[in-house]
Amino acid sequence: MKKIATLFTALFFAASFQSKAQSCMGVPMKEGSGYEMISYDGKGKASGTITYKITKVSSEGGLTLVEMNMQSMDKKGKEQMTNTYKLRCDGNQMMLDASSMLGEEQQKMFQNFEMKMTSNDIVYPGKLTAGQTLKDASMHGEGSSGPLAMTFDMDIKNRKVEAQEKVTVPAGTFDAHKITSDMTVKSKMGIGMTLDFQSVSYRAPGVLWDVKTESYRKGKLVGYTELSKIF
Repeated sequence: MKKIATLFTALFFAASFQSKAQSCMGVPMKEGSGYEMISYDGKGKASGTITYKITKVSSEGGLTLVEMNMQSMDKKGKEQMTNTYKLRCDGNQMMLDASSMLGEEQQKMFQNFEMKMTSNDIVYPGKLTAGQTLKDASMHGEGSSGPLAMTFDMDIKNRKVEAQEKVTVPAGTFDAHKITSDMTVKSKMGIGMTLDFQSVSYRAPGVLWDVKTESYRKGKLVGYTELSKIF
């Protein structure tokens, strides 16, 4: 459950970066830069850190392409999970490949089942306004290993910009937009499993990264993260 919650938190983190003269929606980008988040459990106790670091920035067909590594550590500094995100920016919006949101452990497992994945990007417009509705996102995979079949589905729906408000985190105080959404993850490999989450994220102009996120299950806070460092 902890790894799923960490992945979910990470799922709603969307950013775009470029190197040197490149920029995304007016924000300069640089390889090696990134963000550090402090993660907390539902009771407000620090449980570790999550670091996002840009490893590659390139251009193709008018788009800026970005690869970003994510590393999740527990409070003792032990690595919990890693991942690589693939982002695209056309100047007006940032698009995150939903299939790249799978952690390395899931990717290895899916390789054994020769999973075929299809997805609809998670899109973040460059300008957000209160009351704005954002596009749904999804991912579907199916495959098999011998006689054993497997399916995996992720749906992110009801994405809405609820309000604009000031948010104070370890990295400072930001004038941020509050975005809410619902997420359902379904997997079936003999026995089916369904998990439902609700997310609240806060995005500030010029930061291009969530300054704070909250994850809920059945209305109960199960964890949150706060931006602690921009490097």
